[in-house]
Formats: sequence, C-alpha cells, structure tokens
Amino acid sequence: MAQGLTKRQQEFLDFLKHSQSKNGLMPSTREIQAHFGFASQTAAMSHLRALERKGVIVRLPGKARAVVFPEDLEREEVIDIPIYGSIAAGMAEAVEEQKEGCLSIDIASLGIPRHARTFALKVRGESMIEAHICDGDTVILEFREPRHMDIVAALIDGETTLKRFIVDRGRPFLRAENENYPDLIPARELIVQGVMVGLLRQGNG
Repeated sequence: MAQGLTKRQQEFLDFLKHSQSKNGLMPSTREIQAHFGFASQTAAMSHLRALERKGVIVRLPGKARAVVFPEDLEREEVIDIPIYGSIAAGMAEAVEEQKEGCLSIDIASLGIPRHARTFALKVRGESMIEAHICDGDTVILEFREPRHMDIVAALIDGETTLKRFIVDRGRPFLRAENENYPDLIPARELIVQGVMVGLLRQGNG
C-alpha cells in the first residue's frame, strides 16, 4: 500500500493503474463511478482530488481524462521535428523538400520511439477527411518501410501526396479517404517518403 493512503484510496489507485495498463488510457469519471458503485460522478472526482493531494496522481487542466502518474511525467521527452513544407491531401502535386522550421512535440504522448527518424508536413486538401485528416492539420511521419493500410506521404510518378498505402495481389497503390477522389495507381514509380505516426490538429500545434 502506498504511504499515507487509506485502503479505499489504494483500491482506487490500483484501479486507475490497471485500467491504464489494460486500455492505454485512464478511465473516465463515469467508468470510475460504475466500477465502484458511486451514486454520482462527484464522488469519483472527490477521490481523484484526494489522490492528487497525496501526490500519487497529477491532474492536467483542460484535457479529457487528464490524470497521469508522476513517474509518467518524468518520462516525457520533447524533441524538435523538422517541417518540410506542405503536402497535398488531394490530387498529387510536386512538393519542394525545403525545411520550414521545427515543431516541438512530446514524443511519449504520441507513442513515437525515441530514435525514430521523423519529419512533419502541413496538409492541404480534403482527400483524407474520412481518416479525420483535414486541411491545415500537420502530420508527423517516420522514415520507415510502409505496411498495408498505413497512411503515407508518397512520391507517385514524380508527384507527392498523402494517401493510404494499399497492397493488392502484391501490387501497391494509393487510396484516398474521400469517395470523391480516385485511387492513384502508379504508371512508373511509387516511393514512400514517410509513414504517418502522429497528427496535430490545426491550431493545436
């Protein structure tokens, strides 16, 4: 039992840790309420505040399910990722590979490996909106080999675009996430420049 916690608080803390380990995120106050049979979500919030006062959790304001363990905060690592212009999420077009500054991100929050080779591109166009990638967003990509169904930045017949990478009967092509855009089948070449590993909404970066 953690020092200074009541038996009930320890059970509460154990539930938070188990849920995070099993599901990859903290339970909502409604899920906490249901698990412990509280009469209201207010009781769940009271227990969270008590654990925060005792220093075993940290609550981050302004974020959903914003509860973390202090040891997780210590593992955060912010790195600078180069931004190489923009990329069409529409019809393919040429993109100059010219560095336009850097983007500082916490790689732990995006689940990006520390030694990954990454870069960022601004998105233009609407061809990936059904994958929730919108005009003005920023995609973070890793230099690695693509797998079937990865979202990739790719050079197709000399032009660069952001699409889903599809392999059908051993032949790769690119698919939009918008029914108004056709599949892009390479006539000569298809070179994947990066695989998407993170997304920053317009205004959040």
